[in-house]
Amino acid sequence: AEGALKHARADIAVSITGIAGPGGGTLEKPVGLVHFACAARDGETIALHMLYTSREGEITREEVRYQAVLTALALLRQQMAGSYPSAVA
Repeated sequence: AEGALKHARADIAVSITGIAGPGGGTLEKPVGLVHFACAARDGETIALHMLYTSREGEITREEVRYQAVLTALALLRQQMAGSYPSAVA
């Protein structure tokens, strides 16, 4: 996210990477593991990782991607609340 800010005319940037599946998972990096970062020009960066799972067995690629979008939007909203409180009131 910080790299995106260096190359864009944006005030806030979000980055996402991970293993959506169906393949590519390992014991250290299982399917459903997603890392997020959200950086603002004011210097604050928020980072987190999530491991999405399913009660019905293996989580699908679509489920991982959907959950990742929801998390990224929540992270963006949290970042905006810190940088632009009136924008998310």
